[in-house]
Amino acid sequence: MYYKCGSLEEAVAVFRDLGGGGDRDVVAWNAMINGYAMHGRSREALEAFGQLRAQGLWPTDITFIGVLNACSHSGLVDEGRALLAAMEEEYGIVPKVEHYGCMVDLLGRAGRVEEAFDLVRSMKAKPDAAMWASLLGACRLHKNLALGQRVADYLVANGLANSGTYVLLSNMYAAAGKWREVGRVRSMMRASGVQKEPGCSAVEVGRRVVEFVAGDRSHPRSAEIYAKLEEVNSIARARGHVPHTELVLHDLDDAAKERALAVHSEKLALAFGLISTPPRTGIKIVKNLRACADCHAVLKLVSEATGRKIVFRDRNRFHHFVDGSCSCGDYW
Repeated sequence: MYYKCGSLEEAVAVFRDLGGGGDRDVVAWNAMINGYAMHGRSREALEAFGQLRAQGLWPTDITFIGVLNACSHSGLVDEGRALLAAMEEEYGIVPKVEHYGCMVDLLGRAGRVEEAFDLVRSMKAKPDAAMWASLLGACRLHKNLALGQRVADYLVANGLANSGTYVLLSNMYAAAGKWREVGRVRSMMRASGVQKEPGCSAVEVGRRVVEFVAGDRSHPRSAEIYAKLEEVNSIARARGHVPHTELVLHDLDDAAKERALAVHSEKLALAFGLISTPPRTGIKIVKNLRACADCHAVLKLVSEATGRKIVFRDRNRFHHFVDGSCSCGDYW
């Protein structure tokens, strides 16, 4: 519960309070390993795996999901390969689709998208939608449009495509400046009744959760929020930040792209947190989609300028921004 709510320190404290011996069973170790992984503390997750074995406990398939996720979040390709092989060879655990999915994610994030694609096609288990989405996301991240098209075509032909498939393909075309193809994919989305999931960020203030979407002006304190937002963007510019206009996947000029980036939901949630909490206190933000690279860069700079710890959870993991750095090491 603690680590899923962004409080890794409290999770570790509870785990340590269990003491040694038989009080820490494999369920407790699995929870701690997965907690470390979700917060980007990959080395600690692998160390915990070693400690579990030293205690004489036998890992389960859930244990390996945790350590493989830990490898994925830090690009530990060799360690991930060794763990996947050890599952069956040393522990007699047959890898499931979830374990292969972790490996595909690991390879994809590390830029080895062709290798990830080969693994999907050669694995014994049947690939699920999440695995294909991970591969397609990796194609977008590393700008491998050719493979992305092949994956998307396969999903559409086999009736496996969902809203995420179309959105990722559209975004890849947009990033490549292929606006005619973007229009074609968006027309397919409309014809199929597929709608893009809107980005939404929530911040907790005084036991209340407040949600924002991009450009949101519905909050009663909207004027204060936007005044603070301008201050946030000024802080970022003063510290050398250059807006990532290439992330705005619409056919607009650079000025319009900068204005669109400036009002992302993460930044609105941050601005509200800044005006609603005492100086130097922590802020927790949760987003339903992957972290935006521009917002990620701004959150780092704001953590340094304000002396605040900002804990941000996106669809995949937690980011801890402290003194201008992020726990992910800019790898996510």
